[in-house]
Order: sequence, then structure tokens, then C-alpha cells
Amino acid sequence: MAHSSSFKTVESIGRALPDVEVTTAWGQPALKVRGKMFVCIASHKSAEPNTLAVMMDFADRDALIEDDPGTYYLKEHYLNYPCVLVRLSRVRADALRDLITGAHRFVGAKVPRKSVGGSHRGAARRPNR
Repeated sequence: MAHSSSFKTVESIGRALPDVEVTTAWGQPALKVRGKMFVCIASHKSAEPNTLAVMMDFADRDALIEDDPGTYYLKEHYLNYPCVLVRLSRVRADALRDLITGAHRFVGAKVPRKSVGGSHRGAARRPNR
């Protein structure tokens, strides 16, 4: 049973999350959280067409591949990166939503938030003149 999601579906899920930018990475559509990519169309030639690269920790990635190798896979190029390759034609809508929100959390937790007010840079700008 084909589910055939597209990057438009990925984008609509991503837009609902905080601090997400719809952009490109390596010439392919991507989502970034505060400047760091967390989901993109896989661009390496070893990846199958219509494959999403989703950032996650290695243990989660290995479990997904073991549980559903028809949907989740890896190629040698991606082995040392904390991500899994996802066949968009096979992934269920609820699983796709979980993958994207999980990747957003995984990458977003590692990216410092821009501070409002109390930053060192902000202290140099004094509007009271």
C-alpha cells in the first residue's frame, strides 16, 4: 500500500513547528530550525529518488531500520551522520509527522536560542541617546 508523501507534506508539518525555515540544503528542499538542517530531500547519488534524510540519534535510526527496512534505510555515505533515509512513497502520514517533530526536537535542542535582551551583543547597542 503506497502512501506517497511529498516534500509539500513535509513542509506543511514543519511550518507548524517553532523557529522553522523552509529552505534548501545541498540544492534540495530542506527544513531548518534556527539555521540547522533537520529534514531534507537526500541529495547524495547513493540515495534513492524521493528519499527524505531525517536527523535523529543513532539508536533510534537503527531501531527504525530494523523494524521496517522497506521504509527506512541507509547508504554508506550517511553511516556516520545521525540521520535515517526515509522512502517518502512508503512512510505512513502519522510516522512522517513523528519523524519530523522528533528531528526538530533532536536538532533544535542542540542549537542555542537567540537571546532577547540580555546578550553580550545587545549590551553594545544602547538606544537611549
